[in-house]
This record gives sequence, structure tokens and C-alpha cells, in this order.
Amino acid sequence: MAEQRKDLIVLFRSICRVAPAAAQLFIRGLIMTALSSAEASVEDVEVALTLFFRLGEAVGEEEIRSGAGLLGELVPMLLSARFLCHTHRLVALVYLETVTRYMKFVQEHVQYVPHLLGVFLDNRGIHHQNAHVSRRAGYLFMRAVKSLKANLVPYLDTILQSLQDVLSQFTSMDWANKDTKFPSSEDGSQIFEAVGLLIGIEEVSPEKQAQCLTALLNPLCHQIESLVMDAKARGLEESLPRAISLQQIIVALNMVSKGFNERLVMVNRPAIGVMFKKTLDVVLQVLVSFPSVRPLRSKVISFLHRMIEILGISVLPCIPIALRQLLLDNEAKDMVEFLVLVNQIICKFKSSASAILEEVFPTIASHLSVILSQDAFSAGLASNTEEMRELQELQRTLYIFLHAMATHDLSTVLLTSSSRQYLETIMQLLLFTSCKHKDILLRKACVQIFVNLVKDWCSNSEDKVPGFRVFMIEKFATNCCLYSVLDKSFDLRDANSLVLFGEIVLAQKIMYERFGEEFIMNFVAKGLPEVHCPPDLAEQYYQKLKGNDIKAFRSFYQSLVEKIRPQGNGSLVFR
Repeated sequence: MAEQRKDLIVLFRSICRVAPAAAQLFIRGLIMTALSSAEASVEDVEVALTLFFRLGEAVGEEEIRSGAGLLGELVPMLLSARFLCHTHRLVALVYLETVTRYMKFVQEHVQYVPHLLGVFLDNRGIHHQNAHVSRRAGYLFMRAVKSLKANLVPYLDTILQSLQDVLSQFTSMDWANKDTKFPSSEDGSQIFEAVGLLIGIEEVSPEKQAQCLTALLNPLCHQIESLVMDAKARGLEESLPRAISLQQIIVALNMVSKGFNERLVMVNRPAIGVMFKKTLDVVLQVLVSFPSVRPLRSKVISFLHRMIEILGISVLPCIPIALRQLLLDNEAKDMVEFLVLVNQIICKFKSSASAILEEVFPTIASHLSVILSQDAFSAGLASNTEEMRELQELQRTLYIFLHAMATHDLSTVLLTSSSRQYLETIMQLLLFTSCKHKDILLRKACVQIFVNLVKDWCSNSEDKVPGFRVFMIEKFATNCCLYSVLDKSFDLRDANSLVLFGEIVLAQKIMYERFGEEFIMNFVAKGLPEVHCPPDLAEQYYQKLKGNDIKAFRSFYQSLVEKIRPQGNGSLVFR
């Protein structure tokens, strides 16, 4: 039966393309019959709506927008439709999907916006008796808000009033009950995103914006404060209803914030920024009170991500206390979430985040040295375990973190008195990874880290880190720039490997610029002869390296590698 239905739909779409007028006439007949007949079955109505939906797939967006042919009659008919079997879950769902399919018609014909709002806000949509229909309607309404934006401003009060009961229900629902479980994409939180998008429209006056946002945020913050006080008195576990309620409230706040951006919040409407800052302070109480409840931590981290984006530099004073709490009682998975957050802070605030990084980096390094003490990239059977995969993900995230520090003028963080003790371990880890890691893109990132550290720490007059110059010349240049590319596992036909090769070539140029003859003496006079490079090719290498044409140097170095690799250099030992 399912295959037959699929074949018929394909056939109908073909008819729509060949004879669109006839198809539209046919659909009108089906819809009118379904609306007028008291005997229309659920199956008949579902088929009529499904074919109407498929018609929307077959016609072009411009035809929908303009209401070409009979669409100018059919879409308004659809928007005002109330089928006798509308309470049926199947009919209600396909009806909402079909309305959404023709959204562009409403964008062009804004006189039908009230009809569209009726679809989503009455018992055909968000207030439908079936919870799955209601939540799907919430998600589709959020998409409608994104499409219509300013066209909805005149109806803001009507919308908020209609949604008041639904918003309250979301944060008071018994989420511990298995019967209330829904997919995360349709858990009802999209209603809050829709409301946030509406309030955040710039055409809404500052006064109205402040009024609506206050009415939305204050009750949620009061709920958090009440739940935290209660949980402190009675204790809090992940499975308890109070913990789950706190999660849902933070999710709701997170969704609301998606309607706002930094320019609006911090420049055009700073009063809105003050509201979100107060909300963040309340949410951080949850983290301070219950740092070990992992689902709550994850929700707070998600909210922090959003606040960093919309509050900008003003959020920095809140960051240290949050990071300190997030560093308590960490496992590999927790550290991945934590480092992703810190990476965002680095990329957003750059050197302005240096004081924060100086404070937390020693603790980060200490935690990672314990968690990653085992071989996180074992090739054995253990690498298939969930725990090992988490360790691997953590190590990858660590490299991204170090890369962010090196490329955002934060390498001095590694040189503070409390961080220097970890410097040798970090250098050895980066060196090994740049030479041997199976992930070529991570190897490239590590090479880029070294290049940036050379630029930051080494000059012709002095070095910030004693011994770093020698390490780069004797260890990195030999092992990464020479031995690793001569290894038979380095595939010069692979696109990613060629990108890595380009970074290695650039690293040699940078080392020559900063280290001069010291680099030449080790690499040309010692390194190349050890891999059986003929003296004439070594001299050519030197001349190309001194030149200004990086492309010519890269081309020569690739040909050099290909020439000397067969001479017993396919399995050089990492030193």
C-alpha cells in the first residue's frame, strides 16, 4: 500500500508539471468536497491535503508567492479551512505542513496574516488537543515568524496573549513523566524562540520591547530562584522533577535569546542588555549551587554561549565564576563542552580574554594531563569503546583550543608563572601530533600553532622562551618538516596532505626568517645529509629557501621529497 501511494504521488507531481491548471482544478474539487461533505472521512481529507502539499512542491516559489492560477483562491481557502475531522492527529499534521508549504503566498499577500495566525494559534495548531500536533505547530509557527517578521508586529499583543497559557505550561509540566517525552526538535521550546523573535524585531518600539521581555523573563527567573532554594533544602539529583524543571526553564530562556543580537541588545536597546545580564546572573546561581548535575551544566553552557554572542564584552565579568564552577568534577565529555565554550570566548574577545585565560589555564592543563594520561589514540580494540572515543574527542578539542590561543594573540598565557610548568608537556604533545597523528587536519593545526609561537616568541634579538629556538630547530624542523614528509604514510596525492605540506613549507620559511643560519646549519648541513640528500640538491634547497617565491620553494621541496624518499627514507624514526 505504501509503495502504491508513493507511486501515485510521483505520478501526480508529474501531472502538476505537465498540466498545472488541471491539477489545481482537481485540488480545488477535493478541498471543497472535504470541507462541505459531512461524510468526508479522515482518509479523504488527508489525501486531499497531501496532494495540495505535493502541488506546492511541483509549482515554483514565484507562482506560490504571486498566487498564480487557482492558487490565489486555493490558499485563502486552505487558511480558513476547518474540517470536521480536524481533531484527528493525521489530518491536523498534514494540514499544518500544507499551510507552511504556501507561506510565501502570505508573505506577498499580508492581508491573510490574521488567517495564518489563526491556523497556528487556535485549536488547529498550538492549542490542538493532541500534544504532538501542538508541538509540531509550535515549531512551524517559529518558522512562520522567521519568514514574516515585521508583518507580525501589529499582532504582537494578540499573539502573546494567545500563547500565555502554553508558555506557562511548558515550564510547569511534569517532564519526569515518560508520557511528556518528545524529540528535542519538537519539545515545545520553539514557542519561546518564536516569541523571542517577535519581541526582538527592531520595528517593535523600545518601550513595548522592554514591557514584553520583562513579562516573559521575570516569571522564569523567579521560578529558577524558587526551585534553587527548594533544591538546596532538599537536595538535587538529575532525575528529580526539580532538576528537570530547571533544565526546561533554562532551555526556554535560551530560546527567547535567539530573537536578539549584539547590535540590538548592546547598542540600539541597552536596556534589553541589562535584562539579559540579570537573567544570566540568575541562571549562574544554578551552576554555583549544583555544579555536578551534568544535564544542568550542559543547559547552562548552552545559555552562556548565547549570552556571549548577544551581550558581547559586557559578559566578561560573569565568565570567571562560571568557568571555575565548570572545572569542578570533570570527565572527558565535560571537558569537551568546557573547551568549546572557552574557544568561543577566545574567538569572540581575543586578547581581552587574556586575564580570564591566565586564571583558568593552569587548571585546564592540570585536568587534561590527568584525563589524557592514557593513550587516547590507541589503535587497539579499546579505541572502539565509548570512553576512548570521548578521550579522542577531548584531545581533538584541546588542539583546537591551543590553536585558538596561538592565533588570537594569547600565547603569552602559556608563559605565566603558573602555566610554565605545563609548557614542555604541551610542546611534546604538539610535536608528536604534528608528525604522527592520523588526522591530517589536526597535524596542520599543530604546525600552524608552532608557526604562530615562533612569530610571537622569537625575534632576531631575543627569545621569550629559553630553549624554544633550539627545540624548533632540532626537534620540530627535523621530525616534522623532514622525517614526517619522507615517511611513506605521507600521501602527496591526498588533498588534505598537500594542504599540510604547504603549512610545513611555510614553517620552514618562517624559521629561516627568525633563526637564520642556525636553522640552515642544522637542516641543510645536518638533516638533509642524514636522509641521503645529494649535496647539489641540498644547495638548491638553500637557494630556493632564501628566495622570495614561496610557490617555487614549495614545488622544489615536493620534488626533493619525492626524489630522496626511495633512498631508504620511507620509515624514519621519530626523535
